[in-house]
Amino acid sequence: MRCRRLPHRAARDRLAAMPGQTDALPAADLEPGRGHWLYPLAAALITFAVFFPALDNGFIDWDERPLLLGNRHYRGLGLDQIAWMFTTRLMGHWMPLTWISFGLDYALWGMNPLGYHLTNVVLHAVNTAVFYAVALRVLALALPGRLTAGGGQLRLGAFGAALLFSVHPLRVESVAWITERRDVLSGLFYLLAILAYLRYCEARMAGRRSWPRPYWAAVALCGLALLSKAIAVSLPVILLLLDIYPLRRLGVGTGGWTGPAARRVWLEKLPFAALAAAAAGIALWAQIAGGNPVPLAVLPWSGRLAIVVHTLAFYLEKTLVPARLSVLYELRLPLELAPWRVALSALIVGVITASAAACRRRLPGVLPAWAAYIVILFPVSGIVQSGYQAAADRYTYLACLGWALLAGAALVALGRASAPAALILVGVLAGVTWTQVSVWHDNETLWRHAVQVDSASGIARANLGAALNARGQPVEALAELREALRLRPRYPDAHLNLGLVLAQGGDPAGAVPHFRAAIRLWPLYAEAHNSLGAALAVQGLRAEALTHFRDAVRMNPDLAEARNNLGLALAEEGRLAEAAEQFRQAAALDPAWQDPRRNLERALRLLGR
Repeated sequence: MRCRRLPHRAARDRLAAMPGQTDALPAADLEPGRGHWLYPLAAALITFAVFFPALDNGFIDWDERPLLLGNRHYRGLGLDQIAWMFTTRLMGHWMPLTWISFGLDYALWGMNPLGYHLTNVVLHAVNTAVFYAVALRVLALALPGRLTAGGGQLRLGAFGAALLFSVHPLRVESVAWITERRDVLSGLFYLLAILAYLRYCEARMAGRRSWPRPYWAAVALCGLALLSKAIAVSLPVILLLLDIYPLRRLGVGTGGWTGPAARRVWLEKLPFAALAAAAAGIALWAQIAGGNPVPLAVLPWSGRLAIVVHTLAFYLEKTLVPARLSVLYELRLPLELAPWRVALSALIVGVITASAAACRRRLPGVLPAWAAYIVILFPVSGIVQSGYQAAADRYTYLACLGWALLAGAALVALGRASAPAALILVGVLAGVTWTQVSVWHDNETLWRHAVQVDSASGIARANLGAALNARGQPVEALAELREALRLRPRYPDAHLNLGLVLAQGGDPAGAVPHFRAAIRLWPLYAEAHNSLGAALAVQGLRAEALTHFRDAVRMNPDLAEARNNLGLALAEEGRLAEAAEQFRQAAALDPAWQDPRRNLERALRLLGR
C-alpha cells in the first residue's frame, strides 16, 4: 500500500496560512492547570512591589490642582456628580469613567492621596496580569511549534513580556501621577477587549455556539475604554492587525483581502469603528472647548509632521535607554527642533519600516508590532497639538505593548538559556522605575528633577519657583521665576507666580504688571484676575478690584478665594446682602477654609440676622 505523500514545505506553509487552519487558538494546550495561575499572580505582585513607593507620594499641582484639589464636582457618586462627569470638558478631557473612579476614591478615602495612588498601582498590577493572558494567546498563535505539554515555554515568554511592559520606567508617569488614572483604567478595558476578541476568534473558528458572547463583550469593553480615555480609538485598527497576524484571518488564503471570509472580518470591525469615531469627535470637541489646541498659524503642518517623526524615534530611544525621563519635554514655539534631528528621526523611522516590511516572512510579527506602535501613538504625536509638551512618557502606555510581545517571542525562541539575561534586564528596569517613582513624591522634587533634565525649560523653572514659594522659600522662588520668564517670557503661569511672590513679600505695586501680563497672555485666567484684584484692593483701587473679582468668579465659579474676595469688596461698598451670598458660596466650596465662614457671620450680624 502506498503512503500519501506530504506536500513540500512551501505548500505546507501555504496550507497552514489558510483561514480555518491556524485561526483557532490551541486552547486545549493552554487550559489552566495546576500552578499556572501563579504566572500572572507573580507578575502582578512584582509590579505592585516595584511601584509601592508611589503610595508615599502626595498630590502634584501640575493638573491635579484644577482637576482634583480645586474641583468639588467629582467628589461623590450622587446624581449631580454623575451628570457632571458625563458632561464636563474640564481641561479638554472627556473621561466619564475615569471621573467615576475618582468619585469612588473620594467616597473611600476623602482627599488622602494614598488611596488615589493605591488605585493607580492596583490597576496597573491588574493590567499586568491581563496582558500576560493576552501575550500567552498571541504567542501561542504566532509560535504553534513551541506548544509543549502545558505550554511551559510560552508561559515563560508571556511572563517575561508582561514584566517588560509593566516595570519599564516609561510606565511611571501613567501610574505615579494620579491625574493619569485615565491611562491605567483605559488600558485595563483595552487589554480586556483584546482578550475577549481573541476568545471570540477561538470560539468562532471552533464552531462553538457561544461565539457571539465574547464578540459583544469585546465591543462593550471597547466602549468602556473610550469612556476612560479617548486614546483607545486605536483599538479597531489593532484588532485588524491581529487579524492579519497572528490570527491570519485577513490577507491570506483564498479569501485574501476582499473574499467572503475577509468581508466578514471587515464587517466585524464596524461596531468598534463606530464607537471610536464617536469618541474621536467628542475628544476633539472637548479639546476645542477646554484644551486650547495650538492653531495652524502657530504650528503649521510642516512643523506637526516634524514632531510626529521626532516623537516616533524619541519614544524608541526612551524604550531602549530609559534615562533622563521627565514630567515635561517642553515644546518651544516657534518650533525649535534642529533639522538634523528631524532628518535623523525620519531616517530611523524609514529604516525600521523598510526592514520590517522586508523581513515580514521570516519575522512576521515585527511589521504588525511596528504598525501598532505608529497607530496608537498617532493621535497624540502632535498632529492635533495641545499643551506644552513635545512628547510625554504616558503616551507609551499602550504603544509599547507590541515591543513587549516581540521580547516575549524572543524569550520563547531562545529558550531557557535566555532566562538569566531576561531576569537581569527586568531587575535593572525595575530598579530604575523604583527610583523614578520617587521623583513624583512632591512638587519640589518633581520640578527639580525636570530642571536637571532640561535646565532651559522655562515651564519647569516656573513650577519649581511656585513649589519653592509654597514651601516658604521666596528668595529661591524669585530667582527661579525670573529665570523662567527670561527663558519663556510669554508663559502666563510664570507671571502669575512671580506676582504672587512679590505681593506676598509686601510689593503689590510690583506684582500688578505681572498679573496684567498673565491676563494679557490668557484673558480667561481666573486666578490672575483674582490676584490682580487683591493687589489693586490693597492699594485702595477698589472699583477696578471689584471688576476683576467679578471676572474671576464669572470665569471660574468654583474659585472659593475669588468669591471670598468679591464678598469683601462688596461689603466695603455697603452691599452686605450680596457679600453674604458670596461668602456663603465660598464656604460651601471650601468647608475647611474658615475665612469665608467668619466673614459670613459678620455680614449676617450686620444685617441683623
